[in-house]
Amino acid sequence: MIQKKICMVGPPSVGKTSLVARYVHSLFSDKYLSTVGVKIDKKPLQVDGRDVTLMLWDLAGDDEFQPLKLSYLRGAAGYLLVADGSRRATLDHAMELHALVTKAVGAIPFVLVLNKADLVNSWELDETRIASLTAQGWTIRRTSAAEGSGVDAVFEDLARSTLANGRGKTSGATPP
Repeated sequence: MIQKKICMVGPPSVGKTSLVARYVHSLFSDKYLSTVGVKIDKKPLQVDGRDVTLMLWDLAGDDEFQPLKLSYLRGAAGYLLVADGSRRATLDHAMELHALVTKAVGAIPFVLVLNKADLVNSWELDETRIASLTAQGWTIRRTSAAEGSGVDAVFEDLARSTLANGRGKTSGATPP
């Protein structure tokens, strides 16, 4: 069995916890509960015929009162960098977090998740900026934890990338 540590990284209230709840438990709640520290869930899945367990570390949102604890990223095979499409500032903040994560753990697989696609009529994101990030090689996915759209696919995409990258634990074998 292959285990991959995946971290959820982003500003507060962008939907990190909701994405994990939707993916692991097929649940969504519109009640906001701030994550304190880290919450860990796991989800087994098959990726290209291989059994993989994702260890999902839902990290507290980074803000002036509770900065991202970079030590939680140690051993991560990849991360979802989450922004809220209805709040432009969260993409700016996510970009800053990406730089911090890269400095702390190096270049590991990640996907930029533009969450709250169900609110697309109130989105504030600049499509030119998103296109620019895509042109730089970023993988960007739109999701809605509320409706469930794109959620399974984004976790599976990241799992596939981590397998190709070779980072993470493989039970019964020595890691590379």
